[in-house]
Amino acid sequence: MSLAADAFTLPAAPVVGMAARGATAASALQAELPPSLQGPTASTASSSIRAAALGGGIAVVGAAGARRQQAARRQRRRQQKLQRQAPMLRASEPSLEDAPPPALELSADDPSAFVIGVLGDLHLDPRDLDHSFEGRDHMKAVLKDAPRKFVVSLGDLGESKDVNETKQLFSGTTDCFKLAREYLDGFDAKWDVVGGNHDLEGIDEFKTDEENLEAYLNILGKETPQFCHEVAEKVLLVGLGSTAFRTAQYTSHEVSIDQKQLEWFEDVIRKHPDSEGWQVFVFSHAPILGSALRVLQENHVVNGCCWLNHCDNVSSKKFIEVVRSNACIKAWFSGHFHLSHDYEDSITFPGGNNRGSCVFVQTNVMTARSSRDGRRQSRVLRGNSEGFEVCTIDHKKGGKLRLDATVTYSDECIIDPDMVDSMEDGAASCSTVAFAHKHEDYDHDLWFSAYVPQEDDGCYIMNPDGTINPDEDGDFSNPDKVCWWHMKDGAVLGVHNGMIIEYDAGSLAPLGMVVSRDELKDRKVAVIDDEWGGSALVLYEENSDNVTVVQPNEDGSYWRKVVRNKMHRMREMRRVAAAKNWMKQMKGEDSEIKILSSYGPYTTTAGQVMGLSTRAIDPKAAAREKVAA
Repeated sequence: MSLAADAFTLPAAPVVGMAARGATAASALQAELPPSLQGPTASTASSSIRAAALGGGIAVVGAAGARRQQAARRQRRRQQKLQRQAPMLRASEPSLEDAPPPALELSADDPSAFVIGVLGDLHLDPRDLDHSFEGRDHMKAVLKDAPRKFVVSLGDLGESKDVNETKQLFSGTTDCFKLAREYLDGFDAKWDVVGGNHDLEGIDEFKTDEENLEAYLNILGKETPQFCHEVAEKVLLVGLGSTAFRTAQYTSHEVSIDQKQLEWFEDVIRKHPDSEGWQVFVFSHAPILGSALRVLQENHVVNGCCWLNHCDNVSSKKFIEVVRSNACIKAWFSGHFHLSHDYEDSITFPGGNNRGSCVFVQTNVMTARSSRDGRRQSRVLRGNSEGFEVCTIDHKKGGKLRLDATVTYSDECIIDPDMVDSMEDGAASCSTVAFAHKHEDYDHDLWFSAYVPQEDDGCYIMNPDGTINPDEDGDFSNPDKVCWWHMKDGAVLGVHNGMIIEYDAGSLAPLGMVVSRDELKDRKVAVIDDEWGGSALVLYEENSDNVTVVQPNEDGSYWRKVVRNKMHRMREMRRVAAAKNWMKQMKGEDSEIKILSSYGPYTTTAGQVMGLSTRAIDPKAAAREKVAA
């Protein structure tokens, strides 16, 4: 998402069932909003810029739009009466100098008004709680006197280290859950939590995920990993929690939503349609495939743990399908990446990108030891029947509250005509108008630059046939080289940051690494006919007769699922340490002991893809070498 103002101009749209208007659809919608919800005027353009709602198409007025219009009129009359009687109640706290303060008028007498505090990865460490307590105090100040306040924790409750000299991870243990319960009770508000990828790590205390999950639920006072709370009139909070760690097929850092939860989620959304005026806000530890939030290629992409159910080719796509077909889902909050709110794509808007009516929101961490970019932040969601605001609490600036985005519900709706058939009944009758508020913290060095393929980005290779980097400057191991293409089987591959990456064909979200840097260095890349109606990806060197065929996986994907389950790796490393200690007792403490491991089909105990190689091997030659040895 660019911050250029012209990138956020809502295209004019034909109006169905209404007289055509001279102004653009965006201007018309803006003019009809009450003053408290109107976006910035031309005089405040430096502080705020407009985001498209749902990229051009047709405007529709329907039953839901009429109901919202009536509700808005009732709300305005109620507010006018209250203004004559007493000052409006609103969530307090100062604003950041270069960004507008929250502007949505919230009244305790309005049954639809609410304020939600959203906490990113807590990673509580009993040795170091200063920033955690500071962050809680900041959040409590914002929530003080707020109408219908609620707190949501996005999981990863404890530090994934030995914090008490037990040689065990703290996260996922009984002590961790008790500390988290005490900490969350201290917010003086109702709260709930969704499990993250570290919350079932109590591998020494609990033998199975089921036993670990039971302790998690019991101590935190939950009945199920998921939750559903109606916090205000027609306002629903829905949470989805991870339930697998020991049983993860690949990386245990994948956030796994089981099939039972997924079916429950679909049922809840189906029973709370937008056509009846419902607003649904969803919370999960990791974001969903298709959200377009910023990710870390060097970490979450190559390790296959960016998205909910990342390694499951079917269920990982289900979440965005639900979002696309249900306009009641207004926003989806996630953590997991430990990244700040100071990137343009820390919030993504529905803007012709096939993301329904949903705003996706990244949530940062409170503590300096958990932050990847030095920022310490939490989120605040505040709204009523007319719309909502997404704000940042900046813990490094004394808990200052910053307005990041304003979303208003429109009586006219701009939708993608291609999506009409797939949307629920009435879903096309309302939409959102979003404003992304610029602030001083965007002026940084753009840490963790990310590339996601986009149509018409100038990097697409149409119908690749033969070598795709023939020029002398076409070294794809160069981090600055970017391109992408389709294989004949529909797979989307691309070059970024010196690697070949696979992208989801539907959303173009990154999935994982196909070819590592060392394998790609000084190689030519070609897409050739496989002589059976498909295509094959090959690597070769001009001064050599050797060629490498990059074989797809058995499930048809290309990205390499090579990161092993953390529990097995930890146990193997413990055995290695035990063997080393035993040998030192026999040979003496000064002995330099070299430890080797023999096990299964793997060749390393590494838990990160980076450092591993995808370099090709000749399996027959390897077998001959083993026999000769």
